[in-house]
Amino acid sequence: MTQDKFPVNHNEIKQDLYDAVNGAWIKQATIPGDHSSVGGFMDLVDDIDKTLMADSAALADGDLPANTPELKEYVKFYKMAEDFAKRDADGAKPLMPLVERIENLHNYNDLNDQLPDWMLSGLPLPFNFDIDPDMKNAKLNALFAGSPALFMPDKTYYEKDNPAYAQLMPIFTDMNVKLLEMIGYDHDKAVKTVDQAKQFDALIVPNVKSAEESADYSKMYNPQTTDEVASSTHAVNLKAAINQVVGAVPNTIIVTEPKYFEHLGELMTPENFDLMKAWMLVKTVKGYSSVLSEEFRQVGGTYSRALSGKKEATNQTKAAYYLASGTFNQVVGDYYGHKYFGEKAKADVHHMVETMIDVYKDRLENNDWLSEETKVMAVKKLTSLGIQVGYPDKIDPLYSKFHVDENLSLVANIMNFDKIATQDTFSKWNKPVERERWEMSAATVNAYYHPFKNIIVFPAAILQAPFYSLEQGSSANYGGIGAVIAHEISHAFDNNGSLFDEFGNLNNWWTKADHEHFQKLADQMIAEFNDLPFAGGKVNGKLTVSENIADAGGLSCAEAAAKKEDDVDLAAFFINWSRIWRMKATPEYQQLLLSIDVHAPAPLRANVQVKNLDDFYSTFAVTENDKMYLAPAKRVKIW
Repeated sequence: MTQDKFPVNHNEIKQDLYDAVNGAWIKQATIPGDHSSVGGFMDLVDDIDKTLMADSAALADGDLPANTPELKEYVKFYKMAEDFAKRDADGAKPLMPLVERIENLHNYNDLNDQLPDWMLSGLPLPFNFDIDPDMKNAKLNALFAGSPALFMPDKTYYEKDNPAYAQLMPIFTDMNVKLLEMIGYDHDKAVKTVDQAKQFDALIVPNVKSAEESADYSKMYNPQTTDEVASSTHAVNLKAAINQVVGAVPNTIIVTEPKYFEHLGELMTPENFDLMKAWMLVKTVKGYSSVLSEEFRQVGGTYSRALSGKKEATNQTKAAYYLASGTFNQVVGDYYGHKYFGEKAKADVHHMVETMIDVYKDRLENNDWLSEETKVMAVKKLTSLGIQVGYPDKIDPLYSKFHVDENLSLVANIMNFDKIATQDTFSKWNKPVERERWEMSAATVNAYYHPFKNIIVFPAAILQAPFYSLEQGSSANYGGIGAVIAHEISHAFDNNGSLFDEFGNLNNWWTKADHEHFQKLADQMIAEFNDLPFAGGKVNGKLTVSENIADAGGLSCAEAAAKKEDDVDLAAFFINWSRIWRMKATPEYQQLLLSIDVHAPAPLRANVQVKNLDDFYSTFAVTENDKMYLAPAKRVKIW
């Protein structure tokens, strides 16, 4: 990493910590044409991509050994993805069986006859089913029902006062007309099909949740019987399809969007059939465009590039790597974890997580607003927390079922893999939850908390500078990976995580008075971020509240841990906290994140949270005359 070459303007810290730490870097940083951002997280992603792309090429050439059966299949698939000469020669041909399958639907009966296979094949439908731990019995997997994705990133884009729709929908329209022409439609037919698809999309919009609404986990749990869900529409036999797909008729289906299913019958009418069919065609052609020829790949990425502000498509080599590593993500993650992380680092970081949990336990036990009754339950949840570090002990058995057929096209192999994965998912219904199963590749620069499983996961890829390095002091490490670890722990006690007990069950373990006090503190956090100006818009405090609570808890807990070390240096702690949020992004990407991301913008994550910590003021001699000053009464302190 090269970030530490850039000087910190210590005189500026009192006015703007983020700019003081990152200003020199921001001035010289350039965003590559195929990127929407650069910075702390993205720079790590780029470094890992560069390493694994080189290794993938060496594996493909036989210069590195593929030591597992799964890795051998990855190499075969990578070679197939990289063969653009064949992809260009094939053109739209590999996709046409799917297109014809949709075109041959003449009514809902035709769809109903093949609905189970349609679901298993991942073809577009105006409803979704998935498997996840039962929110009231988290040791057992349940069937969930939800709504399809919209053409725009969020339902708020369709509001009359949102200028983004007028800007983006013409780009979306032109792209999809062009894609349909590329599969052989004449211009008029392509225009009509896309228009019909947009009409169907518009009918979906009123009844789905916005990003803000979806961020509230308390509204997710709406159990219904299979008969109740099936009665949402008489156009197809959902009960029979569910029975065939999961192998039984569940007593309960958890409906995450009940309003949508209340209106599903109004959507799936005979009058709307042609609109739905057009919507299916547009979604399918766009969805597979990235795995066809170079021309399809370029055209099919037009809308997403407009959304993110990218100036150009990812090059072919990187696109092939992304496709192959995305398909075999746990296989590539296992390779990365063993080769570049190792068992020693895994044990070291696991110990660091345990240390942070001990610090968190101490803070909970000494909390001055929780009752003893709630403290006992909070500590019980904390000590039950599952820890996953680096990479899984074994690869998910799913990948042993992925066998590349070199006689088939790239598209046909992807379809086979998708169907195998979907069948594997549905086979888990009513089975015990696999708490140790990883849901993120070890090569991913990220971390997460899963409230239904009460686990925290830290993939190997994030466990490096600037987050963690033996070459930086302990305080800098606590300001980086320490704060990230404590952030994920804090999710167990944010406005969503706090709804779940130590087993991951949706179960209120708070006293009424404690929960009311916590809600007041959460409301203070909402107010602290709400309407802060950024990128020509304003932060949505409700959308970002859970991540802001986790940031606040993570930072305060990490600071407490840093202060226990002999080499404590709080200036280094706060400076590295700001450094990890270093980011330069296109205006389009900033605006997109502002609309749909549950995280606050990176500069605000760096600047706002430190204002809540008293030590920040003493460390840098910040006074009421400085811009970084926040009056003590306004400082939000939760964990």
